[in-house]
Amino acid sequence: MKKALLVLFITLICSSFAFTQMGSSGPLLTSIGQSPDAELIRVLLTRQGIPFQLNPLATSTDLRAADEILVLVIGGSSKGLGAAGISADDELVRTRALITRARELNLQIIAVHIGGEDRRGALSDGFINYVVPLADQVIVVSTGNTDGLFTSLAGSAGIPLQSVARINDVGTPLAAVLR
Repeated sequence: MKKALLVLFITLICSSFAFTQMGSSGPLLTSIGQSPDAELIRVLLTRQGIPFQLNPLATSTDLRAADEILVLVIGGSSKGLGAAGISADDELVRTRALITRARELNLQIIAVHIGGEDRRGALSDGFINYVVPLADQVIVVSTGNTDGLFTSLAGSAGIPLQSVARINDVGTPLAAVLR
């Protein structure tokens, strides 16, 4: 009996930990463009011990006022879009609906781009041009802003922009916003 209770207790603790790591509470983190970058942000936030919900294909119906913050990880990937079974146009429609619903719920919107220069191009830039002017704050790895696009978009809209040197450096300013 004691052994069965111990196994049950350990199972509950492990399940609770796994549930938290899967993102059962906290801000909603989603991909805009379906690049693998949201997964990298997941790793950084997990290291920081920040609770969050990761849903790369989150829709407006997934948002709740209790989320308080919506983190949009921007990086277009034709491979990722194809794997998700959606087009860039479908992704933009989903993005518009997310942002509209986030505004209705008074959620803070944080836009993040960690892909650097390699994750830029027409596909990503389309999402960047749409999302950044609508964000409340932007965090970008400096190599993704060598042409000043993020500086220009954020500056024109009066949005705070934080530039970091490396992907690993994104965790600190993002965690500060999410705490």
